[in-house]
Amino acid sequence: MPEFTLSRFVYRGLLAFGLVAALLPLNIFADTPAKRTISLDDLARIARVGSPVISPDGTLLLYSVSRIDTKEDKGHSELWMVRWDGSNAVQLTFGKDSASRPAFSPDGKYISFLSSRAGKAKGTQVWVLNRMGGEADQFTGITEQELHDYAWSPDSKHLLLTLEPKSEPDGEEGKPTPPKPIVIDRYHFKQDIEGYLGNDQREALYLYDLSTKKFEKLTTDKNVEEGKAIWSPNGAWIAYVSNHDEDPDRSDNSDVFVVATKSGSTAKKLTNWIGPDGGRLAWSPDSKSIAYTQGAKPELGAYSQARPALVTVDGAVSYPAAKLDRSVSQPCFLTDGKLLYLVNDDRSEYPAEVELAGDGVHRLLSESGTTTSLECVAGHIAVGHTDDTHFGEIYALEGNSLRQLSRQNDALQAELTLVPTEDFTSKSKDGTEVHGLLTRPVGYKAGQKVPTILFIHGGPNGQDDHSFAFERQWFAAHGYAEINVNYRGSSGRGQDYAKAIFADWGHLEVIDLLGAVDEVVKMGVADPAKLGIGGWSYGGILTDYTTASDDRFKAAISGAGSAAPLSFYGSDEYVLQYDNELGVPWKARDLYLKLSYPLLEADKRMHTPTLYMGGINDFNVPIIGGEQMYQALKSLHVPTELIVYPGQFHGFTRPSFIKDRYERWLAWYDHYVAGKDTPASPIAKPAPKPTPETPAK
Repeated sequence: MPEFTLSRFVYRGLLAFGLVAALLPLNIFADTPAKRTISLDDLARIARVGSPVISPDGTLLLYSVSRIDTKEDKGHSELWMVRWDGSNAVQLTFGKDSASRPAFSPDGKYISFLSSRAGKAKGTQVWVLNRMGGEADQFTGITEQELHDYAWSPDSKHLLLTLEPKSEPDGEEGKPTPPKPIVIDRYHFKQDIEGYLGNDQREALYLYDLSTKKFEKLTTDKNVEEGKAIWSPNGAWIAYVSNHDEDPDRSDNSDVFVVATKSGSTAKKLTNWIGPDGGRLAWSPDSKSIAYTQGAKPELGAYSQARPALVTVDGAVSYPAAKLDRSVSQPCFLTDGKLLYLVNDDRSEYPAEVELAGDGVHRLLSESGTTTSLECVAGHIAVGHTDDTHFGEIYALEGNSLRQLSRQNDALQAELTLVPTEDFTSKSKDGTEVHGLLTRPVGYKAGQKVPTILFIHGGPNGQDDHSFAFERQWFAAHGYAEINVNYRGSSGRGQDYAKAIFADWGHLEVIDLLGAVDEVVKMGVADPAKLGIGGWSYGGILTDYTTASDDRFKAAISGAGSAAPLSFYGSDEYVLQYDNELGVPWKARDLYLKLSYPLLEADKRMHTPTLYMGGINDFNVPIIGGEQMYQALKSLHVPTELIVYPGQFHGFTRPSFIKDRYERWLAWYDHYVAGKDTPASPIAKPAPKPTPETPAK
């Protein structure tokens, strides 16, 4: 996307001044561009920046930039490079085919990435280009398997490839491949995006010899998933994560393994915790230890707050910062042996040093916000970071402060009037302290009571935090306040807080949500006569539970939700959660029925006009959840609509559908909460028509 020194919006603002502006000195407009509120057109202008990679000598930084291609109606990612001092930013990849997973060769001379662009072999391959410029060359020619990931060996003689057998072989050029029946014999047999899982569809590790262009399986193990692999700095070992239970589909008991860097080697299991050991791995500089994360016991898998953990190549496990009761992720070692993690903590996420032989955690970034990625190389630390009023960018973390390295959103940032988000605390009726966020509308004046949306996060094992959220700014630009609540079940407040809703869905969360709304009404911000509610995934589920418990909301939007767990057993991807938390239906029938009160008691409880939404291809929370509740409300003559998006998974990927969803959210609330109609009224606007996905080129 080109950079603009003066956008069309600024020109429009200048023209509005007419002759008066023409009589004023031109320099009064310098550095003071006209500001405007955010619009749906900005969805295509926002650059989503991530995947920071520091060169081996610490002088350069690679990162990815994802944007929306409105013409093709899909997302597109490209790679950029900038010097560590922030100068000489250059775009490295171009064209319609995306590039991802950037890396430097160990000598720093070459840049590699994954792409499915046209080459001598079809599908996703590793491509390499000279750091000094020129065209990229296809580096691998994998034909019978799908390539998911790769890593350079320290001596640059091998690539470590993560491959998975193709579900369907490539057909002849120009001829469609006829479909075949899907044969399933697995316990966990479906997954969102991946679809139905075949018996041999498991990722495995292979060594690719750069001189012979041949690849061989790394370990002797078969029919197990192998991933998150990383070379030791000395090149002697490869660490990875795998589940070697008798039937890996029946547990989430992953462990950390090491294996010698020779094909056909026998792997050594290093950890023995009954829950998940793994996450992103990080080797210590001396190649003697591996940092990872350890999850909760199997029954708490849905609410696990991962803790820092360390294991030596001899299998000795220790726990840095042993008393830390916050979930962590993305470990990395500094060259001096200090260990960092990202810490998920009460509406923020930040990098912190954890004491290897103590209980302490030293926060490295005091300002509020959300750090999304963490990279440590050559004594440098690069992070992805965002906050309420700033789009995500890549920064150098120096001491306790950030220095901006990427500037992909600077031009757009300068145009927009964005509103901050503030912390607030509420008390639920059982006395529990709950933490939330409040975003007031643009131009809000003290004492105003305004239409307010309770927008509920999914998970439930996640949190609303101080990061840029488009829907907050979108609602604020149209006169709405937004409430976000980290109800019990959320992360960021410790393991006990997260597990509080175990096998008791739609109870404590609802109490917490309503208590937070009461608090914002008490603050004099929310108009109690103009309240709306909505959310996606578990946020959609809680929308149904909350409107079935309280009639204060004038309108609701339930996206990718469900209100009858019994009908979801076997139809979604959560069989392990059902097994470990609720039990199987024939032994826990009463519990399943209890948790289905929005549907089974709809005639007594459901009175709120509700818009239901979902993707046809969603295997995470299938569209049946919205269909059931839509049918129930339709039967009861409660105002309702069902919007079904063709070809979409749990997370939408088609930009036009994402835009359509925002339009419908606003139109529904405008109609039922604010009492006004727009050209995008839900009554006047037809549902999206099924259209074929843009064909791959």
